[in-house]
Amino acid sequence: MSETYIDSEIFTKIDFTKNKFKKGEYDNCTFENCNFEQINVSNIQFLECMFIACNFSNTVVNNAAFKDVEFVNCKMIGVKFNECNPFLLQFSFKNCLLNFVSFFQLKILKTNFINCNLQESDFTKTDVSGSFFDECDLKGAIFQETILEQVDFRNAFHFSINPEINRLKGAKFTKENVVGLLQKYQIVIE
Repeated sequence: MSETYIDSEIFTKIDFTKNKFKKGEYDNCTFENCNFEQINVSNIQFLECMFIACNFSNTVVNNAAFKDVEFVNCKMIGVKFNECNPFLLQFSFKNCLLNFVSFFQLKILKTNFINCNLQESDFTKTDVSGSFFDECDLKGAIFQETILEQVDFRNAFHFSINPEINRLKGAKFTKENVVGLLQKYQIVIE
């Protein structure tokens, strides 16, 4: 079975739960208002693609490749990015709903999370060095043995990060949100 190569195409308002998504390589493609909910995109390569206002919730991404991919205004609840192909993995997220997403053990350096909801997402053993969490809600997000060096948390909120079990060298916080580093001590700050 030969795989499909699709270059510079725009896919608009396609419900892939009803229309079969072709396996293959998508290069410089744009997906706008498409529904990928719970479909299987395993072993598919997305190179320099953009997903705009798509529903990517619970999509199966086993060995899928995301190389320089942008997600904008997407709903992505429960995606297990830890199962995707880690080779040259690079993506960014803007205005996305990323609750219950797993980035477990990934190396996602310099990733931009702009105005995203990341509640209950898992960053356990993830290297997010140099990343940017701008206006992100990290309530219940799991940071355990996570490399957070040079990460900008200055505009992030609701996070709880234990400095004893995470690497924070050079990470940036504000005086107002530094309380997220002290929650484990159950102290009262007024």
